[in-house]
Amino acid sequence: MSQKESEPIDVLRAKSKRIIPQRRLILQIIQEHKGHLDADEIHLRARERYPRLSLSTVYRTLDLLRKLGLVKELGLATERRHYEVKPREEHQHLICLGCGKVIEFQCAHSLDIRRDLADQHGFQMTGSRVELWGYCPECAIRKKEVDYVHHHLPGE
Repeated sequence: MSQKESEPIDVLRAKSKRIIPQRRLILQIIQEHKGHLDADEIHLRARERYPRLSLSTVYRTLDLLRKLGLVKELGLATERRHYEVKPREEHQHLICLGCGKVIEFQCAHSLDIRRDLADQHGFQMTGSRVELWGYCPECAIRKKEVDYVHHHLPGE
């Protein structure tokens, strides 16, 4: 097990939480995928290796991991919550409204903007989230084709 993989296990131990195989597996799946899976996707992947794992166990484990600060829960412009390993460095997300693809990026100005706003308003920042929505290149092409057809239908 790498140091990166062992750190969450160390946190679980430090908080007197048992290291049961299901918790280890769910953490491993999120780490391997590098984030942005919802509970159903995590459950589906986990059942490939642990067929008796229930969806309720996945939800309980995600809730525990979130409370311990090991994973971050994200909305990502959908009704479902998505999860990623809590990042060491702040990053932002580009989210495709067509296919749901999520692209992480880092904005060098984000920290400066947060500091400036905190100073301006006397606000104590505890975190932030930047999500930019639009269409990836593939979905933009499909959207343009659909829009063209809808605007050029006979009788409209």
